[in-house]
Amino acid sequence: MTSIKKTFVLLLALGAFTTACTDDFEEVNTDPNRIELISPGTLLNPIIYEMSSFNANRADDFTFHLMQVSLPFPSPSGGIHRYDVTENAGSSTWNTYYRWLTNIKEMQAAAVKANDPNYEAIALTLNAWGYSLLTDSFGDVPMTEATRGDEGILYASFDTQKSIYTKILADLETANSKFDPTKTMIYGDDILYRKDVTKWRKFCNSLRLRLLLRVSKREEMNAAAKMAEIINNPAKFPVFTSNADAAILQISGVPPMISPWGRAVDFRTGRAASSFFIDHLNALNDPRRAKFFTQATSKDGRTQMGYKGIPSGYEGSDTQFNYAPSTFNIALVTAPMITVIMPYSEVEFIKAELIQKGIVTGDAKTVYEKGVKAAIEQWGAVVPADYFTNPAAAYNGTFEQLMLQKYLALFFVDYQQWFEYRRTGFPVLPTTNSMMNNKVVPVRFRYPTTVQTNNPENYRIAVEMMGGDDINTKVWWEK
Repeated sequence: MTSIKKTFVLLLALGAFTTACTDDFEEVNTDPNRIELISPGTLLNPIIYEMSSFNANRADDFTFHLMQVSLPFPSPSGGIHRYDVTENAGSSTWNTYYRWLTNIKEMQAAAVKANDPNYEAIALTLNAWGYSLLTDSFGDVPMTEATRGDEGILYASFDTQKSIYTKILADLETANSKFDPTKTMIYGDDILYRKDVTKWRKFCNSLRLRLLLRVSKREEMNAAAKMAEIINNPAKFPVFTSNADAAILQISGVPPMISPWGRAVDFRTGRAASSFFIDHLNALNDPRRAKFFTQATSKDGRTQMGYKGIPSGYEGSDTQFNYAPSTFNIALVTAPMITVIMPYSEVEFIKAELIQKGIVTGDAKTVYEKGVKAAIEQWGAVVPADYFTNPAAAYNGTFEQLMLQKYLALFFVDYQQWFEYRRTGFPVLPTTNSMMNNKVVPVRFRYPTTVQTNNPENYRIAVEMMGGDDINTKVWWEK
């Protein structure tokens, strides 16, 4: 994981950074070989755009399949929806996150040198975001010695997930204290929050809530007390309070802000909605159906049949289905569109869970309804006046109902549906005899084969610490 900082700046100067149209994001230094001249804001927009785009793609081609949102169709055998997760299924995740964590590190160093607390706080926030996604996907991963190729550290040792979480949670607390709304963000543009320091600070604390909840099973992290402190002191620890605060990137379609899908039609071709996901939306009479999916049709395409999917991991031949199932609405990936980094609704569902568990006080029903409403409105849908009179939507005080609505709200949010399922066991996913891995949802990616080959000794030590390199090896916060 050698540093790509010089190459990155050179490519920026040439206006040809990677494949994702980031050439117009910011001013470029006149001497691309002098990395010490880079401004703290130079890397901000490419990091946000590229990571959120990658995460949207991974939600589509991994999380949706594993968590029974959608599936390839026809699909006579195998596939992630049947828990057939290959050895290198996480390779792109490993490589992509480390590439951008390298650039986040450079952003932080530049911010410190420039004595700019806001960009330093943003870098700490983005670093915590990146490492949380990485460690939740694999478990123990390199952090202390990672992204230090320019220092001669080519074979990084692995940090335990506990130490990673301890560090990134502390960094988020530090970042909260560094944000200074009286100081203007002066470097370049900011495609996420348009230099609104207050909103960046809310993202920082909302992310900290997410990660504290993730490790709340581990008593040594004292997560309950820390979450209560955040919720009970909004002046010191502001969090999202509306969809306007959410970490959602608006993709305009005007270069360089183009859809991550080069051919939007590929998003819906050869796909089907999963019965599990769409049937829950049907039971709720949920207005997100039209935003997310097309209607099923008869085989001849002449008759619409409402919103109807195909069972994930289905048994038997594709010909058993005498209809063309619902598939994705192409508008989801056609600019103008959004990529979701962290939704506001997630904060309300965290609050509702904390109220249910007696960690904070409040009206769980009111908070639950705020979360559901925010999740629906985020996609431009309107909540029907009678939505919560439907027995399927009316708050019943159960954790299972809360997590089902959170699962729906985390639609298209990187791996979060998967991570939350692993934390809670909800929603309860149906199984079939065609599912592999003993019909058990995998809980992590295996380390890429390149890591096994190029860093064998540290890989061996990490596997011993983890208890195996297997898709069923639980990470630290799950145990």
